[in-house]
Amino acid sequence: MADLPPPSSLSTLPHDAQLRVLDTLFEPSPELHQLMQPVLAGQSFTSYAALIDAVGGRMSALSADNSPTDRNVLVGILGSHPRLGRAPANPEHLSELSKKEQAQLNTGAEEQAEKLRALNAEYEEKFPGLRFVSFVNGRSREVIMAEMRQRIDRGDGEREIAETIQAMCNIAKDRAGKLQARM
Repeated sequence: MADLPPPSSLSTLPHDAQLRVLDTLFEPSPELHQLMQPVLAGQSFTSYAALIDAVGGRMSALSADNSPTDRNVLVGILGSHPRLGRAPANPEHLSELSKKEQAQLNTGAEEQAEKLRALNAEYEEKFPGLRFVSFVNGRSREVIMAEMRQRIDRGDGEREIAETIQAMCNIAKDRAGKLQARM
C-alpha cells in the first residue's frame, strides 16, 4: 500500500507522483488524471480533505447537462470504480485499498454473490456508464444490496451521479485518513 506525501508538497511533485496520489485516493482513471493534473500542478493543498473536496467539486461541475463531453469525462471517472463484490476482469486495475475494502463482500454464500452480480447488472442497465459506488465501511453484503436495490428503484440518474461522487469522496477521505495514520 502506498504512502501519501505531505499534501502541501503535491504541486512540487513530478507528474507521475501526483497521479499516483490520485490513484491511491480514488481509482486509476485517465479521465481523472486529465481533469485534476492542472489543479495538482498549480494549487497547494493544506490537507487531503481539501484536495478530495476539490476533486469532488470538479466532478460535480462536470455533471451539468450542458456538455456531452463533460458528461463523458465524468462517466469515465465514475465508471473507474470496481463493481462491488466482484473480481475485476483486470485485477491490476484494482487498487490495493479496494481489494481490502471489498474483501468482506467477496465472502459468503454463492447465492448472495449471484444476487449481487445481478444487482450490479441491473444497476448498470438502469444507469448506463455508471457503477454502483457506496462507502462500504464495514457494512455487510445484505446492507449494501438493500441500498443498491433502493437506489435502482428510485431511478433518479442525476441524484445517482451526485451520490456516487459523494461516495467516492468519502472513500478517498477514509483512505487518506488510514494512510496518514500509518505515518
